[in-house]
Amino acid sequence: MLLDGKKLRDELLLKYKEKIIDNNFKIKLAIIEVGENDASKIYINNKVKCCMNVGIDAKVYHLDENILESDLINLINELNEDETITGIILQSPIPKHLDFDKCSSLIKQNKDVDGFTKENVYNLYLNRKNILPCTVKGIIKLLEHYNIQIEGANIVIVGRGNIVGKPLALALENRNATVTLCHSKTKNLEKITKNADILVAAVGKANMITKDMVKAGAVLVDVGVSKIDGKIIGDIDKKAYEAASYFTPNPGGVGPMTVAMIIDNLIEMKEGEK
Repeated sequence: MLLDGKKLRDELLLKYKEKIIDNNFKIKLAIIEVGENDASKIYINNKVKCCMNVGIDAKVYHLDENILESDLINLINELNEDETITGIILQSPIPKHLDFDKCSSLIKQNKDVDGFTKENVYNLYLNRKNILPCTVKGIIKLLEHYNIQIEGANIVIVGRGNIVGKPLALALENRNATVTLCHSKTKNLEKITKNADILVAAVGKANMITKDMVKAGAVLVDVGVSKIDGKIIGDIDKKAYEAASYFTPNPGGVGPMTVAMIIDNLIEMKEGEK
C-alpha cells in the first residue's frame, strides 16, 4: 500500500490554513539564501509557495556568495530580535568559506524551524519538548496517519546523517521503537535490514536497497534522493515494493511531508508565543 505523502500534505495544508484563519495567526518566515544554487532555489520556491497557500508571509533574504560570515551573523541576529519574525531558515548548502553549523546554531531556539540548534537537538536527546526537524516529523506523521505502529517496532535506518538518520533514530526511540542505525561501515547490512519491521533508507545512493534485503511485509520509507538522466531516483529499488506492506514513493512520499512540516513547526512556534 502506498504511503502517499502528497495526498496527506494537501489534507494537512487545508487544516493548517483553517487553523491560521480561525486563530488570526500572523506568521512570518524568514529564509536566508546565500549564493546561487539551483536545487536550493527549487526548495525555497516550494517553501514560499506552500506558505502563501496557507496565509503565511515568507520573505527570502538573498545574500551574495562572497558575503562575510560576520555579515551573515548580523542578519541572523537582526531576525532573531525582530518580533514580527516567527521562524528562520538558513538554507543549506552555503558557500564553503561560511560555517553552516556555527551560523545556524545562532538562530534562536524558538525560531529554529529546522530543529537544528543545539538546544533543540539536546531536548530531542533528553526526550523533552522540542522542535523536530521537518523530515523527521514528516516521516512520523506519515506513519501515524496510516496507523503504522512505531512503539515496539524493530526499525532499521540506513544512513546516519545529521539531518535525517541521527535525529530520526532519537525521535523513534523516544516513541518506544527499537532502532538500529546503519552506515557505510556496517557489516552484514542485508542481514540487519531483513529483520526490520520498518526500513528507512536515507543515504542518497540510487536503488541501494534491493528486494532481497527486505523482510516480507515490511514498511519501506525512502528518504534518499539521486538524480540520474534527469529523473529523481530513491534509495529503494522499486522491485522491493513487491515485498512490502507499505512503501513511500520517491518522489511523492517524504519530500512533500517535509515541506508541510515547515508549516506545522511555524504554527507550533506561534502557539508557543501565547
